[in-house]
Amino acid sequence: MMKLLDVLAEHPDPVALKQLAIETGLHPSTAHRILGAMSSSGFVERSDGGAYRLGIRLLELGSLVKSRISLRETAMAAMVKLHATTGESVNLGIRAGDEIVYVERTSSGKSAVRVVHIVGARAPLHTTATGKLFLVEDGPQKVKEYARRTGLPSSTPTSITTLQGLEKELDKVRRHGVAYDLDEVENGVRCIAAGIRDDNGDLVAGLSLSTPSERFNPDWAPLIRQTADEISSALGYVAPATRQT
Repeated sequence: MMKLLDVLAEHPDPVALKQLAIETGLHPSTAHRILGAMSSSGFVERSDGGAYRLGIRLLELGSLVKSRISLRETAMAAMVKLHATTGESVNLGIRAGDEIVYVERTSSGKSAVRVVHIVGARAPLHTTATGKLFLVEDGPQKVKEYARRTGLPSSTPTSITTLQGLEKELDKVRRHGVAYDLDEVENGVRCIAAGIRDDNGDLVAGLSLSTPSERFNPDWAPLIRQTADEISSALGYVAPATRQT
């Protein structure tokens, strides 16, 4: 597959199957089978004449990678500032299907936080503070589908494992604008998260502060929201005007 992508990238015009087989060293039937799978996924497109070119899915993925790189670069200064103010670990998480992936982190030398918030680590949406922000964004019907699809597995004894419990938790997140993870991913670790939006108003990430449970301070919530709002503004997000009554 990678050989085919590389060859297609070298040609500005669509390439015939025979030529692709020659340049990749693949047997024509093998190349045809792989190209068929890639076509169905949008990675390549097949013209009426039977030639192949790179597909629109690659453009979509490229745009996604670009936006995430921009997000990390934009968020870092604010994350460092929040870290300096609180002395605790600050995390940047994005959604990947039914999980949150942590793409950036400022570490705290005094923090015992160690597992979930390593860069590249993943955790289920319903157990993480950032994940709960995305579930709120999904709306009630998609939350039900998520619960049915995943079964709401637990990571610790305090993890939410029922749809009713999750809906009650998400209602709190909706009302307060921040989400909490209270020892739900890892025993002894608590988090507060606020959402980051892009110039289209879409929720693209969550900014979270993680601390050992004994140092957890819910009074940091407004500061975390303020920091997330600063990052959103830097990404071009303009919050709706507050209606005067």
